[in-house]
Amino acid sequence: MVPALRYLVGACGRARGGFAGDFPGASGLASGRPRPLCGGSRSASTSSFDIVIVGGGIVGLASARALILRHPSLSIGVLEKEKDLAVHQTGHNSGVIHSGIYYKPESLKAKLCVQGAALLYEYCQQKGISYKQCGKLIVAVEQEEIPRLQALYERGLQNGVQGLRLIQQDDIKKKEPYCRGLMAIDCPHTGIVDYRQVALSFAQDFQDAGGSVLTNFEVKDIEMAKESLSRSIDGMQYPIVIKNIKGEEIRCQYVVTCAGLYSDRISELSGCSPDPRIVPFRGDYLLLKPEKCYLVKGNIYPVPDSRFPFLGVHFTPRMDGSIWLGPNAVLAFKREGYRPFDFSATDVMDIIINSGLIKLASQNFSYGVTEMYKACFLGATVKYLQKFIPEITINDIFRQVAVRGLSWLWQQPMKVSDNNIYCFLWCCFALLLTGSTCSFK
Repeated sequence: MVPALRYLVGACGRARGGFAGDFPGASGLASGRPRPLCGGSRSASTSSFDIVIVGGGIVGLASARALILRHPSLSIGVLEKEKDLAVHQTGHNSGVIHSGIYYKPESLKAKLCVQGAALLYEYCQQKGISYKQCGKLIVAVEQEEIPRLQALYERGLQNGVQGLRLIQQDDIKKKEPYCRGLMAIDCPHTGIVDYRQVALSFAQDFQDAGGSVLTNFEVKDIEMAKESLSRSIDGMQYPIVIKNIKGEEIRCQYVVTCAGLYSDRISELSGCSPDPRIVPFRGDYLLLKPEKCYLVKGNIYPVPDSRFPFLGVHFTPRMDGSIWLGPNAVLAFKREGYRPFDFSATDVMDIIINSGLIKLASQNFSYGVTEMYKACFLGATVKYLQKFIPEITINDIFRQVAVRGLSWLWQQPMKVSDNNIYCFLWCCFALLLTGSTCSFK
């Protein structure tokens, strides 16, 4: 046994079926990190598994849960670099359950989104996880957006999204009394949920079925066992060696990597291609003051521009009753940087040298500068939001800054000097990337 590892070992018992409703062992909600369970088919001293999943976010935990429910005789472990599970992308998102309207018909994304939304609602009901099927309006506020809106509606129908309908101004006001628009798509099956709570419930199911979760295990290397070791029984049975930054080892037969923002680097460690490379973008949200939350009932989205890989600034209700406004899309100095000035020299150099960011920035320079400007100056974002809800003013909004699993609320806009420094730094960085020149007057 490697004593520094924290093992959360699953209890006895095997799953009797495939998906959410077939497994009777887990009950109640998962809150906080998964509780240590005693017993199980593997002792706490075991450091070898049939299958190891790298990454304790919602994708890794869902993969681990599915594997152990389908193959209960296998020993399966999840490795997570943080001390808790699901604290990065899983815990830093808007919490929207998308219906599947945006994706190309017949694509895997479209099929998985439509089917996944239905399965997620079913799972939440069975586990008692709170969610709200509050619906969504995708609203056209300009005449030129209507053809794109109609094309999106047709795409949603092809994808099999249930309940879609095109509605006019009067019906928009019935759904969202304070929203203004020329035409909208009504998506009644869109909802919201706390995805970290879902992920922790997946972890509990996985542990109850006999799986093991190892936290504080940051993977540094993945390699095949050396020849001298492979002659041993353990070496032949578990030929893959996974090492962490402390020099500790886990051995296994197969590795599944679900490493989120580090997917490319972990893929390269496992001997696979690192492409496509990860380029980190941070999305900043504003927060509507509690006394103004009556202005928004459900999700309100703009008509997306197909030229860009973002859905645009939108209105998102949260499970705690708050309303988020955003996000923008700003290039980040760090892969897990949730504050404006979080910085990693390694991540920045990786962006410049290995990614396709230079091409992306040169093709979308004006869009990127606009996003940076909106990130720096609150009034610019509010002006955009007023296209949908004219009653919103700059005094109705907080800035929200996500710091890992927490949120800091600033009741006043950032100091102008701080914003100007941030905007200036990113403009300089973008200019260096693209080789563009400009003059400041």
